[in-house]
Amino acid sequence: MRKILIVEDDRKIADLMRLYLERDGYHVVMAYDGREGLELARSKRPDLIVLDLMLPRMDGLEVCRAIRAEANTPIIMLTAKTTEEDKLTGLDLGADDYITKPFSPREVVARVRAVLRRAAETDSTPRHIAAGDLTLDLVGHQAHLRGEPLRLTPKEFKLLAVMAREPGRAFSRLELLERVFGLDYDGLERTVDVHVMNLRKKIEPDPAQPIYIQTAYGVGYRFVGDSGDVE
Repeated sequence: MRKILIVEDDRKIADLMRLYLERDGYHVVMAYDGREGLELARSKRPDLIVLDLMLPRMDGLEVCRAIRAEANTPIIMLTAKTTEEDKLTGLDLGADDYITKPFSPREVVARVRAVLRRAAETDSTPRHIAAGDLTLDLVGHQAHLRGEPLRLTPKEFKLLAVMAREPGRAFSRLELLERVFGLDYDGLERTVDVHVMNLRKKIEPDPAQPIYIQTAYGVGYRFVGDSGDVE
């Protein structure tokens, strides 16, 4: 049984989400403030976290930032804010998806299913990629730079893997969005830009002059390595 952590201070909303998720076969753990949510995320090790943005004691963005520094647990952020910048802020911190209030409990269940499905996807053929100082283990979902492990979110790793499998190929933002987030994702193409920016900060010697993830002007992005090998 997959374990879902709900961090939501509105108990009526939290109880309604729990009811629908439990009906769908999930084990649900509840937290009603940000600090308690972070503690349960560390102790209970949930398979996915549904995280409200506006929380007492510690807001959702702080909780998301703290979790991302320690784990790649998928996070769906709940927010009453609807501007593009608010959504991008959550994605920039590592949230895998967001739901805008008010929402249907059935939408939460559908998003949980979709995010867990995407997080569980693995390549059926064992493959490794090496390019310069960067190595990817596509089966173990691990990345190393000069032998040191990289802390990548599930979406960052998948985005990097999609491009690295076909070095030199220019991918459009829409294609990357569909291949990383799924065909059912109706988010913004700028989501890709946010994840690329975060990846560059983690893997590039100089993010302002990237050598691995380069911009394909007028198209999107391409992965380039000095000595790329796929096996």
